[in-house]
Amino acid sequence: MMQPLTGLKVVDFSTLLPGPLASLMLAEAGAEVVKVERPGFGDESRLMSSAVFAMLNRGKRSLCIDLKDERRRAELLDVIARADILIEQFRPGVMARSGLGWDAVREINPRLIYCSITGYGQSGPKAARAGHDLNYLAEAGVLSQSRSMPPVLIADIVGGAYPAVINILLALAARDRDGEGRHIDVAMTDNLYPLMFWDLAQGLVAGSWPSAGQGFFTGGLPRYRLYETADNRMLAVGAVEDRFWAEFCAVIDLPPSLRDDRRDPAATAEGVAKLVRRHPSDHWRAIFADKDACCSVVEDLEAALNAPHAQSRDLFGYQVQLEGGEVIPALPVAVAPAFRSERRVAAAPRLGEANGYGNV
Repeated sequence: MMQPLTGLKVVDFSTLLPGPLASLMLAEAGAEVVKVERPGFGDESRLMSSAVFAMLNRGKRSLCIDLKDERRRAELLDVIARADILIEQFRPGVMARSGLGWDAVREINPRLIYCSITGYGQSGPKAARAGHDLNYLAEAGVLSQSRSMPPVLIADIVGGAYPAVINILLALAARDRDGEGRHIDVAMTDNLYPLMFWDLAQGLVAGSWPSAGQGFFTGGLPRYRLYETADNRMLAVGAVEDRFWAEFCAVIDLPPSLRDDRRDPAATAEGVAKLVRRHPSDHWRAIFADKDACCSVVEDLEAALNAPHAQSRDLFGYQVQLEGGEVIPALPVAVAPAFRSERRVAAAPRLGEANGYGNV
């Protein structure tokens, strides 16, 4: 079966994570992705880790362009004129100063979907400000709920890559109706607010803004938090609904006087903590294995990947070939298996490998 994005061409100027992950998902759904890189070293992730670069750029092609070279610039404009999608994540104005802004390229390709991914958006007081994932989380208020380093790059992925793909697909659907291209403004900071839906509802409606560790899903409830086990591992309790909480309390034999966690949440949490600390993680893993209580031992990454359930899902069934010929597992992406290629192994592009070919 033909993949849903087969026949679409993507020109990707982005580097590192947000844009490359977005174009990777489009590539995995069948689009042809041409990665535009600077001469010399290309995408910065090539220097940081060959494995990271390969995972994020599997199946793409690389076009190495010096924009000051008029002949090569003309070749690039020809590629853009035939493209369906352009992705860039420079600060506002950078592409325009290079003669590749939305207003300029729409003249040669009015059907182009032009997606700009930035930290703060194309307008506003912070539009030209530099930042990274941690800054966007800090300024959107996310970090105020934990005051600790996040374990993953949330803003880049949830605030950047995923919204970019969603809005590109929406723009393609709109183009099918009216034939017009569009400029999409993806601001990573803006897209973090839906993650705090509960705290926003409490603050905006009730005027009760939760402090660190006191929100519904950030540690304020005894029934939704982490507890330390006897072997210094952690037990993740997500027993939000009453039926799950009742099952959890019964399993750990929490005293009846503490089971109504609304009466004295601190006392209930301390009671649970004392009981959980009595046994090692293997005890809790075994005892909750067949219980419907939304309770899990916190696994390390290696154990999580090798767990029977993860193995059964074929998460790493696709592979990427590095420049030296080594083959490693490809990055799992949020594209349904039915939409992905039957080709299980694809290479990451060598810098400038598509240069000199007229079919780019």
